[in-house]
Amino acid sequence: MRNIARYLGQGVIYALIAVLLGFFADTPAYRHFDDDKAQLTLSLAHSGQHVGECRRLTAAEIAALPPNMRKPLDCPRGRVPVLVEVELDGRIIVRESVPPSGLFGDGPSQIYKNFVIPSGSYSLVVRLRESARDEGFDYQREAQVAIAPRQRFVIEFRAEAGGIIFTGAARPTKSPSRG
Repeated sequence: MRNIARYLGQGVIYALIAVLLGFFADTPAYRHFDDDKAQLTLSLAHSGQHVGECRRLTAAEIAALPPNMRKPLDCPRGRVPVLVEVELDGRIIVRESVPPSGLFGDGPSQIYKNFVIPSGSYSLVVRLRESARDEGFDYQREAQVAIAPRQRFVIEFRAEAGGIIFTGAARPTKSPSRG
């Protein structure tokens, strides 16, 4: 009889713990931003062009190298910083020169930024420079975008897919261009 009471007591306590865990797992509801707001996210990892030109090695220079290091070209490892510019309704919200990652400055430049904005329709222009030039941009994309409440609109860059990519409800006004 005593064992039955003990097992019944344990069952009640376990059930109470399960109910409390279930309650606190769902309550209170967490909101990343207000119901009438949206999120604009800039996320890219892209390698700029090499700092310098590759140089063709002479036959004597190649012969002087160890057998496993022999290659016809000598290219610098370093890369130029990537310049990113995001313009929302004529106002620049991001203009950042992102240095390359890596110990020798030969990795991709990485940027990740979030902006909480009111939902609505916007004119969005994104520009990216991956070369060593002083003015202008290598990639540019313009679009009229409609961002719904609580929507996340993402700006990415993939060179193999044509450059700047918008993930969300976008109506392009001009085709993506490479400068």
